[in-house]
Amino acid sequence: MSSEEEATSGDRALPRWLVDGMNLIGSRPDGWWNNRDRAARRLLEELDRYARATGEHVTVVLDSRLPGVPPGAHGAVTVVFASRHGPNAADDEIVRMVQGDPAPGTLRVVTSDRRLSERVRELGARVTGSMTFRRRLDAAVHGAGRDAGR
Repeated sequence: MSSEEEATSGDRALPRWLVDGMNLIGSRPDGWWNNRDRAARRLLEELDRYARATGEHVTVVLDSRLPGVPPGAHGAVTVVFASRHGPNAADDEIVRMVQGDPAPGTLRVVTSDRRLSERVRELGARVTGSMTFRRRLDAAVHGAGRDAGR
């Protein structure tokens, strides 16, 4: 069985999420624009709790570096920063990552950006909308918090 078949055959393998960080942050109008760094750090914490609760692989791609946060593993989440600055920098980084993946069909890109969705689908990746993933994230984090208190 190929790794793509394995990843899509039910509970044999867990999803590999590739998250458009600012797109997911922007899916919740909670004043994030007042402090982008704080919003990005909060997202990293939420994604870490999500990955720990679900056992799923999560990589988040951010447009720019966060002070004191190097790229790489942060808890159960992998953090990637766009390799260039400017418009669509994270989108281009996500496309590059999908292109370089030996099994792009096992990736689920989280974004509501239509052009990015088209680009990664052409490469074989699946796309999950930011609001759909946000609901999944909130449910997993909320459930994990409730269970932890028992």
